[in-house]
Amino acid sequence: MTKTGLSLETLAHRAFDFFWHETHPETGLTKDRAKNIGKADSYTVASVAATGYALAALPIGVSRGWVTKTDAERRALLTLRFLSEGVSPNKGFFYHFLDWREGKRVWSCELSSIDSTLLFLGALATGRFFGGECAERADALVARADWRWMQNAASAPSMGWKPESGFLEARWTGYTEASYLYLLALGVPEHSLPQSAWDALTFTENSAVPAFWAQMTPGYVNLKGLEDRQGRDWWKIFTRSHEKNIAFCAQNAEKYVTYREGIWGITACDQPPPIGYGAQSPREGDHDGTVAPTAALAGILFVPEQTSKALASLQRRFGDKIAGRYGLSNALNADKSWFDTDVIGIDLGMALLAWENSKTGLLWKLVGEHPFLRRGLDVAGFTVARPRQVS
Repeated sequence: MTKTGLSLETLAHRAFDFFWHETHPETGLTKDRAKNIGKADSYTVASVAATGYALAALPIGVSRGWVTKTDAERRALLTLRFLSEGVSPNKGFFYHFLDWREGKRVWSCELSSIDSTLLFLGALATGRFFGGECAERADALVARADWRWMQNAASAPSMGWKPESGFLEARWTGYTEASYLYLLALGVPEHSLPQSAWDALTFTENSAVPAFWAQMTPGYVNLKGLEDRQGRDWWKIFTRSHEKNIAFCAQNAEKYVTYREGIWGITACDQPPPIGYGAQSPREGDHDGTVAPTAALAGILFVPEQTSKALASLQRRFGDKIAGRYGLSNALNADKSWFDTDVIGIDLGMALLAWENSKTGLLWKLVGEHPFLRRGLDVAGFTVARPRQVS
C-alpha cells in the first residue's frame, strides 16, 4: 500500500481483473472500455488492441496467482480459436473495433495496422507462455499478415484500410508509437517489411509528445542499452519523452490545478465533454490540464520515483473520485472539475505490462525474445550502444 491508497500491485491486479471480467465468454474478445465507477455498463464494442493486451495479461495473472494456469490457457485458446476461425480479417489484419459478441466490424472503422500489431504481440506472449496449440495458433495468426500489402508501394506502412475507400493516407512515419509495429513487421517469416522501411523511419527527436508514444514498445521489447543502425538509442528517447512530460506539468502547475503535487501524464485518453477521446501533448496550445493516471503508472520503467509520487498525489487528492473496481479511472481534469468514470483497455494494458516488466521482465522474455522480434531487431540493426564521448 502507498501511504494514501492502493499499491501498484493492487492496481496491477485490478487492471488484470478488467481483462479477465470484460472479455466475452464465448468469443474471447475484450471490451474497448468498461465502467470503473458506478453500475456495470452495457458496452458491447471490443477493440483488437484491448484483446491483445488481454492475451498478454494471462501470463501475468498465472505468474502472480491471480488465475489458475488451466483457466488462463482455456481463455487463451478460446480467444485464439475465435480470431482464427470466427473473425474475417483482410490480408491478415483486423478491424480496429468489433462487436464483442460476434466479431463483426462496427462504426465503419478501419482495418488497423497498429491495433492489429498490439493484438499480434499479445498473441505471441500467450503463445510462448502456454506453448502447444496456443503457440501454433499465435504464430500462424501473426505470420499471415501481409505487410507488403499494407505498405502499398510506399516506404512506410499505411495506418489502415477501409473497404469503402481503400488505404488511409496517413502513414507510420517519424517518431510515433509505431516502433513496435516496425520491429514485428520486419521480423515475420513471410510478407515482411524490407529493411529499407526501417532505414526510411527518420526523424528529428521531439520529446513533447503524448506519453503513450514512449510506453507501448517497451511493454514488449527491452531496448535498454541498444542502438539501431542509425545510432538511435530508443530507450533514451523514451526516457526523455517521460522527463519532458513531467517537467512540462511541473512548469505549468501554478496555472493548472491538476498538475500540482507531482501529477503528470499528458497522453491520449478520455477528455472532458464535449471532446470525448483524444490526444494531447506536453506543449503550449496542446493541453488543457487533462491527465491519465495510467500514463504515470506506465512510466515506472523510466521514472519510477515520479511514478510513485504521482500515484500518491492522485490518490490523496482525488482517490474518492477516480478509484474503482478496475483501479484508477482513465482520466481527470481538476481544472474543469471532471473525473472520468470509465477505464480503457489499452491504457490499463500499458500500465500492467510496464509494472510486470519492472519486476520480472516477463513480457520482454516472452515477446522480445520471440524469433519474430529477434529477427526484427537484427534487420533494424540493433546492437549494444556505443559509449558517447562527453565534450
